[in-house]
Amino acid sequence: MFSKDGLNNLMQHAQKIQEQMKKIQQEVSEIEVTGESGAGAVKVTLIGSHYCKKIELDKNTILEHDKEILEDLITAAFNDAVRKISDLQKQKMSSISSEMKFSNNLNLPF
Repeated sequence: MFSKDGLNNLMQHAQKIQEQMKKIQQEVSEIEVTGESGAGAVKVTLIGSHYCKKIELDKNTILEHDKEILEDLITAAFNDAVRKISDLQKQKMSSISSEMKFSNNLNLPF
């Protein structure tokens, strides 16, 4: 049903894609992103594994806002950082999406 060469090519192709995906996952896990809210009054820095590394609060913002507003700003900054990580992951993964399309030179019967 499958030619031996076609199956070998398919397996090599799949292994190459798997290695690329592992590399991208490692790269993303080491990336730092900073989410902001309140025009930069609150900044949350995450690493790619969604670990919160740092929260920065503008001194004037702390004095001007009450606890509830400050909590909302921190939440918004955190979510902004998570969105940035997600966007980076999608961007990096799309770079190998073309690799996942099997070409006709694999000599597969489908």
